[in-house]
Formats: sequence, C-alpha cells, structure tokens
Amino acid sequence: MNFCSQCGNTVRFAVPEGDDRPRYLCDACGTIHYQNPRIVAGTLPVSGTKILLCKRAISPRRGYWTLPAGYMENAETTEQAATRETREEACAEVALANLYTLIDLPHINQVYMIFRAELTGGFNAGPESLEVALFEEDEIPWDELAFPTIEQTLRHFYADRVRHEYPLHISAINPEDRERYAGSA
Repeated sequence: MNFCSQCGNTVRFAVPEGDDRPRYLCDACGTIHYQNPRIVAGTLPVSGTKILLCKRAISPRRGYWTLPAGYMENAETTEQAATRETREEACAEVALANLYTLIDLPHINQVYMIFRAELTGGFNAGPESLEVALFEEDEIPWDELAFPTIEQTLRHFYADRVRHEYPLHISAINPEDRERYAGSA
C-alpha cells in the first residue's frame, strides 16, 4: 500500500501507538489501515457415497480438482457464502450440515471454512469450473487436487465416515504443505 484510501496521501508502515504489529498509517488523516485474513467458505457436497468436486477453470491451480469454495463477500454469513460458492462453481444446491473443517493458512492470510452438505439436486460446471463430477472414494484424483486444504478435508471425511461421526476438525496448513501443491506460489 502506497497511498491512503481515505485521503490519498502517502502512508508509512509502522507500529501504531498501543499496537503490537506494523500497519499502514496515514499521518495526514490519522487512518490506520488494518489488513485482515480472508475467509474462504465452501462445501463438501455429498450424494449417497459420492463427493462432488469441481475442476478449476481459473488460477491459481487451473485444471486441478477442488471442493466448491471461494472468498466470502461482505454482508453475508459463512453459510450463505458456502452455498453461494457451491451454486456459482457447481450450479448445485445443497443442504448444509455442520461446519466440518476450519483450516488456518497464516502464511497467506486465509482461513478455510468448509461445511458438510447434502447435494439436493443436479449440478453442472459454472463459469469458474471446467467440469464438475461425483467421485467415489477410490476414484478421487488425489494427485490432481488443487490445495492441501481440500486433501485434508477429504481425508477427514473418509476417516469419519467409517465411524459415522463428523466432528469439527481444526488445523493449520504450513508453507511446506502448501509447497507440495503449488511450488513457491
């Protein structure tokens, strides 16, 4: 950030008085510009014994498989964001169950919130998906998954399905885990 979005003057990067971390500060108008993590909300859509996955039509990781998920918008709940993203990416309607995975990615300032969901109708590729398909566990394209958050969510699901218990899983992805998927990107 070079300029203040409030007044247009230049900003400096420093620790504000009474704070514990650097922020962009505008000395002209006094605005402190807070930059906070982005929430990615999505679903784990289940139909019988199959999981719905989307092949990404956009970067990053174009051509790789993912669960329908994306950035939360202002003025919506996490549940609304998850169902909206499922509708946008897979043209699918779902009935949400519980929040299933909460995954922190502090090195890229993201938090993933994935809800278990029941697919309630048909599906089709939306504008951000090349294709959408249902997969049995043994058909999951493990080597073609877009992100470690997706692999982690799927592995939790298949382990929990054996027990018929689906608790909330809270974890974090570190840079080394992410490196496996996207190189240094």
